[in-house]
Amino acid sequence: MTLSNLCCPLCGADCIGPFAHAHQKDYFECHICRLVFLDPNRRLASDEEQKRYKTHQNDPSDTGYRNFLNRLAHPLITRLTPKAVGLDYGSGPGPTLSVMLERHGFSMAIYDPFFAPIEEVLTRTYDFVTCTETVEHFFYPDREFNQLNRLLRPGGWLGIMTEIRQEERAFEQWYYVRDPTHVCFYHAHTMLWLAEHFGWILQSPHQNVFFFQKPLS
Repeated sequence: MTLSNLCCPLCGADCIGPFAHAHQKDYFECHICRLVFLDPNRRLASDEEQKRYKTHQNDPSDTGYRNFLNRLAHPLITRLTPKAVGLDYGSGPGPTLSVMLERHGFSMAIYDPFFAPIEEVLTRTYDFVTCTETVEHFFYPDREFNQLNRLLRPGGWLGIMTEIRQEERAFEQWYYVRDPTHVCFYHAHTMLWLAEHFGWILQSPHQNVFFFQKPLS
């Protein structure tokens, strides 16, 4: 794919430049929102993508995995009202965060295009939506983030966990790049762009955790 045919899959800008060639694949950077994305021609086919996800060890009984998710869960809980209703978007083959939050008294729904493709849950709105280790898999992040915004009630919280691209780290040596299902790589500036674009209030309690609050009006 040539640069003349490329637009940013997040902000739609055509200010795109080559960023890296890593593991026999080309990556491009948007000069507006700073998203780095894989050449769309190198994305996995749906069946290959699902096969890869089935190898993930997402087990609710795994203490290490729960501790990892608590980077988002603990600070999120402090921001929620009792009995808040949430959606775990991209829950994966072994839903865990939803179980953890249910144990704290929150009502949870789950959605995953491969493992819980329950379209009806996407017709509702929620007090909060969680999206852990998911946004890096978005083929069309513009559509996905617009949908996430629609799912949030006014005043609601969107909690995202994803590894953030660091300037001082060699891109080709980053373990995140080695996963063939990872197609989008976010910079801190990308998160600022998202907040400004949607009018969300941005907070970051951890370097890889971002909370966006939808305004009441």
